[in-house]
Amino acid sequence: MVKITGVNFTPNGKIYYFSPGKNADKYQKGTGVIVETARGHEYATVVIPLKEIEDERLVAPLKPVLRIASQRDLDAVKRNAERKPEAMRLAVEQIQKHKLNMKLIDCDFAFDGAKVVFFYSAPSRVDFRELLKDLSAIFKMRIELRQIGIRDEIKMIGGLGPCGRECCCSAYMPDIRKVSIKMAKSQNLSLNPTKISGMCGRLMCCLEYENDYYVEASKQVPKVGSEVKTPEGKGIVVNVNMLKMECRVKIEDKKKDIITFHDYPVKDIKFRRNSEREESKDGEEEKENI
Repeated sequence: MVKITGVNFTPNGKIYYFSPGKNADKYQKGTGVIVETARGHEYATVVIPLKEIEDERLVAPLKPVLRIASQRDLDAVKRNAERKPEAMRLAVEQIQKHKLNMKLIDCDFAFDGAKVVFFYSAPSRVDFRELLKDLSAIFKMRIELRQIGIRDEIKMIGGLGPCGRECCCSAYMPDIRKVSIKMAKSQNLSLNPTKISGMCGRLMCCLEYENDYYVEASKQVPKVGSEVKTPEGKGIVVNVNMLKMECRVKIEDKKKDIITFHDYPVKDIKFRRNSEREESKDGEEEKENI
């Protein structure tokens, strides 16, 4: 087990692990600290004061938390934040001057003020060599232009999702999670792109939240269109509610030429469960391999 302190460099950003050293007790949640990174010294905020994790979860040797940020450090961070609006304005002017097909999203000044990173989105690759020269001459520091995807763009600028709340990615998600159309299918959602897509035009992040429950629940309910035994006789499943664990069954009485629909709790009907199908299928495959 290794002791770590977790920090992030932007609000709701990705959490990075650092070695707390001897002053671990001083690093409380929300405390501003100075850490050592590959880019030099950086300002960060503590989100995990002190924690022990398994050695296997570390992909590289931990760099240290150097100290708690002083007032001088906080003033430097404030100055860098105040420089951003003017830097964005100047960069947009230069982009328009060079007639480049790119959209400026944000910029970030290094803690020591020796470098600025501009984030942009573009439909294709952009030749910004001349732009880079002009920006270097204006700011008189190292300039980096970094292209980002549409999901990262929305995470940076934020906005309101179809639910009316702030986008999950910008509100509290440290990492952008993988979401697939299979998740929407397992939750019996409409596959209409306008209903399951977020501001970024990609599948909504919230589809992943309840996916584990629906995957397990789907193994305990019959499939739509399958035949089941109910207290009133055999019928065909026409709808499944995996939250209430209920099924709507169509029962046809051919003698009286009557069709009725009934809602039954899953526990009150008999059917071959999906988990049993999978087990029998696996057994058949094993026999074939033997």
